[in-house]
Amino acid sequence: MSASQLRQDPYNLIITGVGGQGNVLSSRMLGNMLTNNGYCITIGETFGASQRGGSVMSHLRISKRGAWSPQIPKGKAHLVIALEPSEAFRVLSAYGNPETLLIWNTRPIYPVSVISGATQYPGQTEIRQRLAELTERNWSLNATEKAMDLGNAIFANIIMLGALSELCLLPFSREDFAEVLTSTMPSDKVSINLDAFDSAAVLLQKPETI
Repeated sequence: MSASQLRQDPYNLIITGVGGQGNVLSSRMLGNMLTNNGYCITIGETFGASQRGGSVMSHLRISKRGAWSPQIPKGKAHLVIALEPSEAFRVLSAYGNPETLLIWNTRPIYPVSVISGATQYPGQTEIRQRLAELTERNWSLNATEKAMDLGNAIFANIIMLGALSELCLLPFSREDFAEVLTSTMPSDKVSINLDAFDSAAVLLQKPETI
């Protein structure tokens, strides 16, 4: 993808999940890749009540023209990457619009209210229907299941970056990812993270993709 293929400048991306899913790491890695490709990246982050288990949201504003406010205006997100389904709803309700795109991980993380029986978590059919109504187009993949196959659920965040690359929605490549990966992680972690990144291509071809 070339710079001219960005839908807007600035291009507004939100990566959302819950604490412990590696949301912040993925936003920093993506920001580094895009910076290396000549873009100005402004990142703003918000955290829920607890570091692990609370809502975490990273705003990325991608531009060739310069820095922008770190907070995306309500209703102005072009793309949302959700590491957890209910977080997709929460972010889309505030920042989405009929043209927003979504990549989402299908595996839920149940809040205490659901675990205690006080509330119910919606089923997969309802989730898919509602997300389809809130987005121009969305792609689903069970990144957590694949991450666990690779040895750790935390790899889901890297799989989501792989999906973003595979869909060619932003101007970065596997080579860009490998470059940032080798500069930020120990050498013994590089191979498994590349495997996680590459696995997204297969997951996106499975029937559960919308």
